[in-house]
Amino acid sequence: MIELARALAHGELMVVGRLPDASNVALLCEVVVAGERRRCIYKPTAGERPLWDFPGAVLAGREVLAAEVARCFGWTLVPETVWRDDGPAGPGMCQEWVEGGGAGPVGLFRVGEVPSGWREVAEGSGRGGWPVVLAHADEPDLQRMVVLDAVLNNGDRKGGHVLRRPEGTVVGVDHGVSFHVDPKLRTVLWGWAGDPMPGWLRDELAAGAQGAREAFPTGPAGLSRGEVRAAETRLDRLVRTGRFPLPKGDWPTLPWPPM
Repeated sequence: MIELARALAHGELMVVGRLPDASNVALLCEVVVAGERRRCIYKPTAGERPLWDFPGAVLAGREVLAAEVARCFGWTLVPETVWRDDGPAGPGMCQEWVEGGGAGPVGLFRVGEVPSGWREVAEGSGRGGWPVVLAHADEPDLQRMVVLDAVLNNGDRKGGHVLRRPEGTVVGVDHGVSFHVDPKLRTVLWGWAGDPMPGWLRDELAAGAQGAREAFPTGPAGLSRGEVRAAETRLDRLVRTGRFPLPKGDWPTLPWPPM
């Protein structure tokens, strides 16, 4: 991973295409790692579309900070992500490309066809009007992701932003809309809402809490003092209560579209 991070941060980025469905400019690139070409995603700040609640070019830096915070807890939930000032289109973030390995851990199912052991989140209507159920797998890495998103105040945890690597591990992508001072958590991973965290997860959270506090005000994210204080408050609340977050009634709780 050290060699991958070094290549992402300093290696030559060879642009091979653009992701057409991305809301901001996201370039598919290749970089040489240990003599082999590896794919990566490069998001230059110059290609960001300002949002009303995230003015300026701030999203790429928050993606880098999200990866750093995850590492503080010992979680490999975010692909290797680095900041670089010298990309082909200027400063931005560069992230390891993850090739999904088959069916992901979040899905839409017909009523009665949710896999055994999965957590149901919401019901709705699919194409043609037939009823569907939004559900996700019940596994430790998704529990970790729920807590990470609560710390980050992630406003865009769609099902398509949760990927399963070919070897079975889970990672999350697209963390730019995070760290706002106001509560904005939107996620498809509400299956444990309000439940007590398992003891092992509380231990991991407590062990990495100080490192995360030190990470909040650093790096290219440029968080305001208010955003840093809000992140510290969210983290302290999770450590103190030991419970998974609950939806807020005054903010949409599911991203749209959810998948």
